[in-house]
Amino acid sequence: MSSLLHQRCFNHASREAVARCPSCGHFFCRECITEHDDRVICAACLVKITQAAPARRRVLAALRRGACAALGVLVAWFFFYALAQVLLQTPTPTHSSATYQSR
Repeated sequence: MSSLLHQRCFNHASREAVARCPSCGHFFCRECITEHDDRVICAACLVKITQAAPARRRVLAALRRGACAALGVLVAWFFFYALAQVLLQTPTPTHSSATYQSR
């Protein structure tokens, strides 16, 4: 591992390097690095990371929508099943047409 003491910025040869990017391994000055997710990273690697993130978000969003749809179908099934059980428990004379014709 080379020492940071004698390194120069990858983009600005006249400037002293202050950090090394953990992704690409190049040394950079203060203007060429930024902090992202509690680590110091160069601008080129930051662009790569941020472009890859939306693809993962789309997959997670699709999974979330699918899970919500499945949960909705399950809740609707349970509701109608419980309603059918309540109707099955009601006495038979309640369902006969004789009750309605007597009025």
